[in-house]
Amino acid sequence: MTAGLAPRDADREHARTVPERVVRRASELIGRTPLLELTRTGTGTRLLLKLEQFNPTGSAKVRMAREMVLHAERAGLLRPGGHIVEPTSGNTGTGLALIALERGYTFTAVVDGHAARDKLRAMRALGARLVFVDNGGSGGPSTVARRAKAAEIAAATGAYWPDQHNNPGNGAGYRGLAGELREDLGDIDCLIGAVGTGGSLCGTTEELRRHGSRVRTIGVEPTGSIIFGGPGRPYWQTGAGSPAGFDVGSNVDYRHIDEGCKVTDADAFATARVVARRTGLLVGGTAGAAIHVALRRLLRLRPGSTAVVLVCDAGEKYLDSVYDDDWLLERGLLDHLAHQRTKRLLTAYDDSVRLAAAERTGT
Repeated sequence: MTAGLAPRDADREHARTVPERVVRRASELIGRTPLLELTRTGTGTRLLLKLEQFNPTGSAKVRMAREMVLHAERAGLLRPGGHIVEPTSGNTGTGLALIALERGYTFTAVVDGHAARDKLRAMRALGARLVFVDNGGSGGPSTVARRAKAAEIAAATGAYWPDQHNNPGNGAGYRGLAGELREDLGDIDCLIGAVGTGGSLCGTTEELRRHGSRVRTIGVEPTGSIIFGGPGRPYWQTGAGSPAGFDVGSNVDYRHIDEGCKVTDADAFATARVVARRTGLLVGGTAGAAIHVALRRLLRLRPGSTAVVLVCDAGEKYLDSVYDDDWLLERGLLDHLAHQRTKRLLTAYDDSVRLAAAERTGT
């Protein structure tokens, strides 16, 4: 008790001296997401997950949604009470829906049936209007058709179309993420992330390198995507990749991607499911793809290295797809051998740590 004060007065005095951690808008909660060590090797190399699902809306893309809107306001492209339209597979749309409702705009999301249903529900819950386009029964994303519809709506209504694939505010939105990595880790040796619009991986890398980092970056896309070449075909990972016929946007800056990898849907989803059973955290399918690549790169890194995977969104959005056995079986994507391969690799890393410790102690 503070000397000379009654108990209640002492409580009030304490409350005045303790800084409150209260925000007034959900967007003020963006950033400062945690890092989780998934595994390490006997050589001291570790694999960390940057858990972007702890942002509001459960995705990294709320970072760039906010920056694109602020960029438009500064440039005079958005006026009070304005209208925003954007083609989206869900996470950018949910981020734009949040920023739009906070700043007094209406938001129309152009979507297709490839998007996770919970992402569509989330956008509606935040007040977004959804306009659907047909994917022609291909099972893949309708990126080209979505963009055509967004352009049509923008021309007809005067709505502002951020165009996340080419908007400079996209990559700029991840400067804060790079700052968090620098603050928490100093520097990192390898950064791995799924590539869709390119903003998260390229924007983060550009900012890290601007501060002198020599980080090596690995971009990951679904097998069937055309970002790193090869023929296009349908895929089920949402939020990453580009389908056949799509002009890859300027935010995929190949100067900031040292290596491009493709991962099958089966391997991506199996890895996400194994990570869930190992950590108790659900991650999205594209995060599973990035972790799949990272796990196979660890032994190539010099001893004592730090590799970071950008886990771009939460797995709770995929309970009826990535984490649903029946959904996977219907599409031929439930691969038990892929699950076992990932489990064995993680077990081997665990064993290498124990063996290294035993060698050090002579036991």
